[in-house]
This record gives sequence, C-alpha cells and structure tokens, in this order.
Amino acid sequence: MTDLLHQPLVSVVDRLEQREISPVELLEATLERIEARNADLNAFVLLRDRDVLLGEARAAAERIARGEARPLEGVPLGVKDLEDVGGLVTSHGSVPFKDHVARCDSIQVERLRAAGCIVVGKTNAPEFGSTAITKNLLFGETRNPWNPAHTPGGSSGGTSAAIAAGMVPLATASDGGGSVRIPASFTGCFGLKPSLGRIPHGPDTHWVTVQTATHGPLTRCVEDAALHLDLVCGPHPLDPLSLPAPGFSYRERLRELPKRLRIAYSPDLGYAVVQRDVAEVVAEAALAFERLGHEVEIVSGGPPEMGRDWGMVNVFDMLARLHHLLPEREHEFGRSFIAGVKLGRQMTPERWEAAQRRREELGRWCADLFARFDLLLTPTVPYDPPPARGPFPTELDGKPLPEASVASFTIPFNLSWHPAATVRAGFSERGLPVGLQIVAPRHRDDLVLQAAYAFEASRPAPNWPDA
Repeated sequence: MTDLLHQPLVSVVDRLEQREISPVELLEATLERIEARNADLNAFVLLRDRDVLLGEARAAAERIARGEARPLEGVPLGVKDLEDVGGLVTSHGSVPFKDHVARCDSIQVERLRAAGCIVVGKTNAPEFGSTAITKNLLFGETRNPWNPAHTPGGSSGGTSAAIAAGMVPLATASDGGGSVRIPASFTGCFGLKPSLGRIPHGPDTHWVTVQTATHGPLTRCVEDAALHLDLVCGPHPLDPLSLPAPGFSYRERLRELPKRLRIAYSPDLGYAVVQRDVAEVVAEAALAFERLGHEVEIVSGGPPEMGRDWGMVNVFDMLARLHHLLPEREHEFGRSFIAGVKLGRQMTPERWEAAQRRREELGRWCADLFARFDLLLTPTVPYDPPPARGPFPTELDGKPLPEASVASFTIPFNLSWHPAATVRAGFSERGLPVGLQIVAPRHRDDLVLQAAYAFEASRPAPNWPDA
C-alpha cells in the first residue's frame, strides 16, 4: 500500500475502479501515511474526524459496488488553507482568522467533491499566501520531503509537501505569482498555472481586483493535472472572469502535441540571476525538445522586471481586505506580513499608472514572442529551495538578486494571463529538484499540458522521497 501512495492519481483511480483496493483501505493507508510523516513535514494543519472520513469511504465503496462510481470516487483530497471547505476553518495561516469557519465549499472543492473526492483536511500555507516560504504564526513552517532543512516553497507549500511525500494523491493549490509552480519545482512535482479564469474563483466576498491569481493543479504527473483540470474547469456565475468550458477533455488530448513546434528558450528573461547548476540542468532539459523533433532557439532580452509592481498592487489589494482589522488587531499578524500589507498605503494614482504601463509593455513583449514561437521555456525558479524558515538569498555568486527573485520567472505570466507549467528537469548539485517552466499563448492550456506530457514521457520514471 505504501507504493500505491506514491503512484500517480490516475493509477490510484484505476485501481479503485478495478476494485483492486477499496476506498476504505486507501483512506486508512492515507491517514497512516499522514500520521507517519506529518510530524516532520507539517504539511497538514487540520484533519477531519477519522470516523466521519471512514463513513464517507464506506459510502464510496458502496457506490463503486453498485456501478455508480464517479470519476474520483473515494479519492482522498487535501485542500490548501486559503480555500474554503464548508464547516472547516479557513485560517489563511493567520491568527485573527484561526476560528474562521467557512460557510460553504469553494467552487473548486465543490466540483471535486461532486466528482467523488473525500476531503481529508487542510494543508499549510504562509499567511494569506504572501510568500514562497510556507510558515506562519499559527502552524509553524512546512518542510521539504527531499530535505527537511529546506522549504517546499509557497504559497502551496503544504500541498506540495503532501503530494511529494505520498500523503494524499490529490490536493488543491493556487497561484498568484508562482504559488503553484514554485512549490511544484521545489518538490519535483508537476504544477500548472492555467489561463486566468480556467478554474473559477469563489464564492468570495472580495473579488481579486489585481486579477493575477488562479487555482491550478499541483500533482505527481501531467496526466493527473489534466484529469484534475477536466473536472473543475468551466464557467460559474459568481466569477465574472471564468472562462467557457473548452469543449474537449484535456486528458484525452495529451498525446496530440503538434510536430515541429517553434520553441523559444530564455535562460534569464533578460534580468534574472540564476544559480549555475540550476541553469545547466534547465538548459539540458530544454534541449530535450530538440530530441523530440522541435526547433529550440535561445532568445535574449525580455519583458520589464515586474516584481516591485506586482508586489505593490498585491499589498494594496490585501490592505483592502484587512484594513478593518487595523490597528486594533495589527499585533496578531506576522510582523513582516503586516508591514508589507501596510505598504499598500503608499499606492498612488501615479504608481498605479506606471505599473499598468509596464504591464502593457509586458503584454506587447508576450504578443511579439508568441507571434514568432509556439512555446517559451525558462527555468521555473532561479535557485535551490531556501531554508525552511528562510531567508531568501540576496545574491548569487556575488550578483545581487532582483526584487521577488524567487518569482523572477513566474510573476510575468500571472500578470499576462498566459498558461504556464513546471516539470521536473532534474536535480541540483545539492540533490534538490529543479523545474523547467513551459509557457504557451493565452488559453492554450492544452498545448502546455501536451508539451509537458511529451517532455515527461521522454525522461526516466520519477523517484520520490521515502518511496
């Protein structure tokens, strides 16, 4: 059963459908695995009552026996603690919200439950998803299964640790500046930031005004992500940015990658500073597409560096969410978090205009690039995972790092709304996973998945920590 817990979701689903295992056996093994690993990794911060879970697993087994199984019948699911599960606390990793019980499921959780998933509990996240290191005052730091001295990334760090460590076959994640792709890269998983609106947001009392964040799959393989996306995509009346259903199955189209694609490879987007061995691993991985019959061209230059702009508009948005708690409850938040939020008061019309001008420049750069190329490849993250409690590095090989350096390659495509994924490219000299980012034109989530699937199929079968 331990081997099963490290298998892809699609394999778990197949074994459930074939009745090789029962939902009850799978749930019991899942809970045992969480008990065995969570003390070291701190991936889960809340678990539902065991007897309630076993009751849901028995009900799933009965549906399978009657031939009424849904696509994910009996699959244990973790939910990131920035996302609602009705009746459970959504703390956002924040002390003032430690007793905040959600009234209903998020749209994504509702759809996954309708597909047969059993919500096991909530996975850890930094306070309001504010950083790429998962730690907070409520629950402490989450650690990387490959090396617990390091972070699994953030903000979906609890999810990435849970998936890489074999705790659950499926868990939710979200990405506002790299929060799916960074932790997926740091833990050797697959991660997809879909086109904005592909997976609906909400229900929420506060619309995402900066329009950079999206839910996205963080999984053990590409096919798992395609299955996940098939079950949760499609419009919803509560999300005005939600996209129409694609009209096809992403999973069924995985093997339809067009031939002789024109692929651009940027080692630095014109401004990023990349760790030497990470750069070497990613460059070798990019060449795999030549061996698959595609044309790969190294491109120089890049879009404007948007880290400072992205940070300012996001803290302004967060200030809008939390200002009613200030200053009376300011002391309850993490000091660095609330200091960052208060910087939102520095937003001015002039700053907003300048940020939007640079965002328009980014859009023009992307439009020109994708007029000439079908895909863009970059590193996902420029360096190894930092220590579990931080800090982030400020320089590499004597070179100063740009602001928001961990997200140098991810932030642009949140701002531009292009789908972007990370696949495991290899390992750094420290033995830590390295990611290759694949970006496609807007709304071509299918092409990103197809390219990632072809790349994954060309590599040796992935190993997992403690598998």
